Amino acid sequence: MSKEQQFLPMSRREMDARGWDELDVLVITGDAYVDHPAFGAAVIGRVLEADGWRVGIISQPDWADPESLTVMGRPRLFCGITAGNLDSMLSNYTAARRKRKEDSYTPGGVVGKRPNLASMVYTQLVKKVFPGVTTVLGGIEASMRRTVHYDYWQDKLRPSVLADSKADLLVYGMGERAIRETARRVNDGEALAGIPGTARFLGGKETNSLDLSACVVLPSFEECKTDKAKVRELTRLTEREQNPFSGRPLVQMHGARAVLIEPPAEPLSTEDMDRVYELPYVRAAHPSYKEKIPAYTMIKESVTVVRGCGGGCAFCGLGLHQGRFLTSRSEDSVVREVKELSNQPWFHGTVTDIGGPTANLYGCINGVCEACKTCKRSSCLYPAICPNLELDATAAIHLMRRVRELEKVKHVFVQSGIRMDVALRTPEYIRELAKYHVSGHLKVAPEHMHAEVLKKMRKPGPQCFLEFQKAFEKESRKAGKKQYLVPYFISNFPGSTEKEMKAVEQFVREEEWKLQQVQDFIPLPMTAAAATYYTGLDYETGKPVPVIRGLAERRTQMKQLRPHARRGKGKRNR
Repeated sequence: MSKEQQFLPMSRREMDARGWDELDVLVITGDAYVDHPAFGAAVIGRVLEADGWRVGIISQPDWADPESLTVMGRPRLFCGITAGNLDSMLSNYTAARRKRKEDSYTPGGVVGKRPNLASMVYTQLVKKVFPGVTTVLGGIEASMRRTVHYDYWQDKLRPSVLADSKADLLVYGMGERAIRETARRVNDGEALAGIPGTARFLGGKETNSLDLSACVVLPSFEECKTDKAKVRELTRLTEREQNPFSGRPLVQMHGARAVLIEPPAEPLSTEDMDRVYELPYVRAAHPSYKEKIPAYTMIKESVTVVRGCGGGCAFCGLGLHQGRFLTSRSEDSVVREVKELSNQPWFHGTVTDIGGPTANLYGCINGVCEACKTCKRSSCLYPAICPNLELDATAAIHLMRRVRELEKVKHVFVQSGIRMDVALRTPEYIRELAKYHVSGHLKVAPEHMHAEVLKKMRKPGPQCFLEFQKAFEKESRKAGKKQYLVPYFISNFPGSTEKEMKAVEQFVREEEWKLQQVQDFIPLPMTAAAATYYTGLDYETGKPVPVIRGLAERRTQMKQLRPHARRGKGKRNR
């Protein structure tokens, strides 16, 4: 089999090489096609392929030319549509609403290869060139725009992406369970109603006959446009129903039609997750690309070992997308992937990251006991770590030891997120991390240093970072290593004025830190922080909070930390 035949086909010639005259499913993505489990289109394509379906991929089609979608013909079952691994507006624009200079998911980092609101644009193109074909939306953009939401870059309230695009089905979350069931039902001629982890835009008749007795009715699009405070109510109600074991269906009216959102799909088991990550990915970019794809270059030597995030941070969409219940891969599965990675000709002995949304939650357990299955909390870690979250660093430590002992592996680093409050409960993890798994600098995210702002972020107070810093430096000294933390701070978060930002400025000055990472706040669709930004109301209390909106105003907090932006080697960076 040639190298091109190992990839899912992207052209009629590649279909012919497989002996296919027709696709069952066509996946359209706003990213370049990288056949790797870190790229959503590749995962969904391989999951469907494993069920026996013939799947093709069209990557970054020319949205000005509908015929660019027809190169492999009309699919028999459906078109799966995703904007890519990022929301297209976030991919295209900065926090200052200016066009980005690089698109990491495009060969050569070239910008302009995906449209704004790509999910909507691609769906409309599909309906034009393949009238009557079933359209299924997925990916982070569709997932986080499934209800009425505030779009920061357009500075306006938008309806559900289902109402905008008129897609037949929206799959939210990671999607493996829902997409398999969708393919089976379309093939068998069955209705798409009631699939966990999906949403539909109902017609007038179906809306009128809908039984609302078991549903949570969200504020309508019209109510939200009339009363900003309704967006806070909408977001809080949606968050409360994200438990896959006890969540109720959500209904939101858009005029005379309803968007019906089914409860989330259950998280994958360890065995299911192993199977997904060990599907026959080539783990490379499609050979048609002549330039490097920055996002792939960044992750090609990393391994995902855990999925889900129990943090529930107000500015982050992971809990609403991946879910807050954790699934860890088995040690054997991870080891098999690292062995495969180490056999690549370009591998030089370093596994750059072994983690996930929160690396040190590998092997920890939640979502198992009955209390978890009825829980309405948005976070397992805030305001305090839930006693039903089973913390155990043993599994993560054993996994890291086993991986670094593999032949051809010289270094194993942790670059993805570390929950410092969890690490402080497991000092043996900090010891192992500092001694073996830091490349000189460890990125951490205190986010802010003012207690009230951190409270609004749903993050532990500043003392947590200070204690972690002390513990990490102590273990680094014991290991005989000079290693430093690289802190990440957010400016202009709702509730953070120039006064609150001085807490960060003072800390950085006292520590003589040269910052590498300062992110100006971006309200991502459907998050708690976006609701606060849009309404000007505290997410928990409903009381007014100061919100910095205009670019000129936002520059003030950015300038507070600009003198400390990395221009040399400060005390903490040497």
